[in-house]
Amino acid sequence: MTQVPSASRTVRIGVLGCGNVGSAFVQLVATQADMVEARTGIRLEVVKVAVRNVSKARDVTLADGVLVRDARSVVENPEVDLVVELIGGIEPARELISTALAAGKPVVTGNKELLANVGHELWAQSDRAGADLLFEAAVAGGIPLVRVLRESLRGEPVRRVMGIVNGTTNFILTKMTEDGAEYSAALTEAQRLGFAERDPTADVEGFDAGAKSAIIASIAFGAKVVAGDVYHEGISGITAADIAIAKRLGYVVKLLGIAERQGDSVAVRVHPAMVPLTHPLASVRDSYNAVFVEGDAVGSLMFYGRGAGGLPTASAVLGDVIDAAVNLVKGTHGTIGSFARVPVVPIDETSSQYLVSLDVEDKPGVLHAITGIFAAHGVSIRAAEQEGIGTDARLVFITHDARESDVQACLREFRDLSVVRRTSDVLRVIGE
Repeated sequence: MTQVPSASRTVRIGVLGCGNVGSAFVQLVATQADMVEARTGIRLEVVKVAVRNVSKARDVTLADGVLVRDARSVVENPEVDLVVELIGGIEPARELISTALAAGKPVVTGNKELLANVGHELWAQSDRAGADLLFEAAVAGGIPLVRVLRESLRGEPVRRVMGIVNGTTNFILTKMTEDGAEYSAALTEAQRLGFAERDPTADVEGFDAGAKSAIIASIAFGAKVVAGDVYHEGISGITAADIAIAKRLGYVVKLLGIAERQGDSVAVRVHPAMVPLTHPLASVRDSYNAVFVEGDAVGSLMFYGRGAGGLPTASAVLGDVIDAAVNLVKGTHGTIGSFARVPVVPIDETSSQYLVSLDVEDKPGVLHAITGIFAAHGVSIRAAEQEGIGTDARLVFITHDARESDVQACLREFRDLSVVRRTSDVLRVIGE
């Protein structure tokens, strides 16, 4: 059995927020403290926890005097060596983290909204202060992605990072795919089970995945990417008909976050996409997350696991706390590196394959008129078929790689054709 080192050092932790993740983290520290001490020689101890309501019942038992209302008093407390920020939002989290770093205290955070908007400012302050700012829990919950991009793949020319980084939308799309549920019914089920908030906008409209994608792009490419740079398109417009046509053609619909190099620029976007059933991301079900990393030397890697939830996220926080505590004891810190201001490619200049489905009049010349518009805008057709006859006719096309602006130009012209009753589906096709 491993012996606890005789020269153990205690690192005292102040936690800001004790909700689902915060309470799970405090419990993990209590249960894992002996193991951490045996392996590192460092004793972790939670000494202060800031909450809005001290009298509220919680899932974790804390000693008298640990719970306080004033978060600033925790950060400024000389008996707190390391700060864990789990309150979310931009303010007051930014001010509290900045105050801790200025005092030389390492900070661990799971705050994706903060990092996606002002992360570069805080990372620079972290380097100047010589104090860690670690954030594994901000992206993909318990999946160790940030550490891999920062450390394991530091020398790898990463080309693209693509994945399912929002468990709520993946749960909804799984229900629509496997149970034939309509979007509204699947969303209601996700809310009932606690996978979706009462106001699900941030998840279902792609804002949450967009924030995570901004962080991923920053770390993977050393680029200054913020949430406002990310094109996002959610799943609220996805219908059972979209799911059915994808399934029939050998695809599954997923909400993907995609960050990729394009020459000296980067493209970062979030949108639903048809993924071939043969692609590893197609088999990721329910609330699970998975991220696919493609590099010049390493090839393709996939990271899979729980993307949310108290314990998985708290596990990621604890991993960062241990790293930060070890560095603190050694008198060193990890560096995030520098970030360059590079052009972010607008969605109009990106390329993909597309599925385009049109409800049309079934009469001579229709196919010729439509393919003529595709050809006029340089959009090449990979496959085409007709469903139904008469008034129920539908033409379905899958293109080769095409520029977004060219496809949108085609769609505008289709709407002006008298023989086209409706553009029923437009979905990007990823992963061929």
